[in-house]
Amino acid sequence: MKKILITAFLLGMLVKLLGQSKYSDTDREAIKQFMNNRDSMPVLSQNKSEEEIKRVLKQYNIAVGKLDVTGTEKLFTKDSKIYESGGSEGNYAQYLEHHLKPELKEFKSFTYTDYKVEIQVAGNYAFTTETYNYIILVATDSTEVKRQGVATSVLNKLKGEWRIMINHNSSRK
Repeated sequence: MKKILITAFLLGMLVKLLGQSKYSDTDREAIKQFMNNRDSMPVLSQNKSEEEIKRVLKQYNIAVGKLDVTGTEKLFTKDSKIYESGGSEGNYAQYLEHHLKPELKEFKSFTYTDYKVEIQVAGNYAFTTETYNYIILVATDSTEVKRQGVATSVLNKLKGEWRIMINHNSSRK
């Protein structure tokens, strides 16, 4: 049931995005072809895209884990949208400067465990759901913060490269 809700939500976001995209006719046609031909799509092409997408997500997670997000801007589209725990953080550049970098300075460590990712590819778009646990050690007093996290992302393949265009993450105890 959870997978169905997540898929419905992500497909709803895709419809909204495509309705606003200046490339919407091209994207709609690609998605229509994908949906009509998904059973006959080459497995190698699908696997290659999934591996490339996993690499983008992994690069971002490694940077956060190292508490050094230098260069992660290249993983996101310039007009990306970032949402965290119910709040809109703007594009990635804004999120990076006003939220992520200051927050990471307060941490001694950030460790992911039990990481899993699900990926659905539709033409030049991919929809991902990452689930994980994480532990943060606060720098000032070594307080340990343990949380369960989830992140959903929409990636767009631009000029042969997958980039995150929408990311929403949240956590709970």
